Amino acid sequence: MILSGGGTAGHIYPALALADELLARDVDLLYVGTSTGPEARLVQGACIKFAAISTAGFVRVHPWTLITSTLKALKGTRQAVTLLRGQMTKGSAVAVVCFGGYVSIPMGLAARICKVPLIIHEQNSYMGMTNRFLARRACFIALTYPQTRAVPGLDTLCQKNDTHKMSADTTSILDEKIAVVGNPVRASIMHGDAARIRKQLNIAQDARVLLVFGGSRGARAINRAIAANACTLLTALPDLHIIHSAGSLECASVSDDIKKILGANSDFASRYHLVDYIEDMGDVLAAVDLVVSRAGATSIAEITALGKPSVLVPYPFATDNHQDLNAQSLCDAGGARLIADDRLGSTDFVDTLLELLADDQLRAAMSASAATLGKPDAASVLADMVIGKAKPIE
Repeated sequence: MILSGGGTAGHIYPALALADELLARDVDLLYVGTSTGPEARLVQGACIKFAAISTAGFVRVHPWTLITSTLKALKGTRQAVTLLRGQMTKGSAVAVVCFGGYVSIPMGLAARICKVPLIIHEQNSYMGMTNRFLARRACFIALTYPQTRAVPGLDTLCQKNDTHKMSADTTSILDEKIAVVGNPVRASIMHGDAARIRKQLNIAQDARVLLVFGGSRGARAINRAIAANACTLLTALPDLHIIHSAGSLECASVSDDIKKILGANSDFASRYHLVDYIEDMGDVLAAVDLVVSRAGATSIAEITALGKPSVLVPYPFATDNHQDLNAQSLCDAGGARLIADDRLGSTDFVDTLLELLADDQLRAAMSASAATLGKPDAASVLADMVIGKAKPIE
């Protein structure tokens, strides 16, 4: 199997979750990405074979970058074809699985050129541009959310490949090509050790813990709001600990802010745990009582898989407002509260946190609701489908 996806952790982590499942079934894997994207570090860190190809996205506000990105994509497609043909050993079965990001386009096109089954996985409520481009070229589309089926044009994906099968009723054909499987979650997330991380951070087993994170690069608006309200939260709840992952680009400035805000209060300082990135997210999530995060697809998949109550702050500039749609699904189910990014400076934000942190029964109800949307077996289900679609090489 060849997996591809990159640019953000939201595309990479689900692919790694599938990779873990496939490797456990003795499937030979190759992950294709870019040499400069985060996938290079994360995939190789997971000891999975990795190959880099050339590709680049374009900046929508700078239309001329479409020319350079197209040229790089063409070069990347040639490289992807070469890689794919090198994997097509006689007697084996081959499939390509793309998770989004610009690097998926050359790999998806290569699958089409080499007549190899292409499967795409969409993590968000609204299908991203790359997956919309690849949809008609795919033999199977795996979705995280049922409402993604309403994406304009998705119901016509069969027309190009299966015109001879089309009839007045296309439902059965679409059901063969589209399925809601959920968003694969890494095994390490599902088997976290809460006691270990609490002992490491010197947090009592019965203390309340708030986790705040905004992605690998951080979320400036969330970082500032948490720092500004740190004293209020720690004063109101004497047993509260805050684990704050500020992101690699933001951590230094947040550290300076926290030192000024908390001052010489050693008790507050001992209950505020600031890091740039959380490596052992499974342990941390297992240990916390409430999560504050952006509404990225992977974050929500991990939160719901573990049934954690959350306060979601969708990134306001996400393409097609997909984070708002992601968050709304969980809020509608009762598993989360939504705070708009421009309301982080209001009393709404801190009042919501205090309300939820102080009410164990409310959090328990939200946890149960969040768990109803979780799909901890998504990686296994997707692996079954991918293996079933693989094409034997004669």
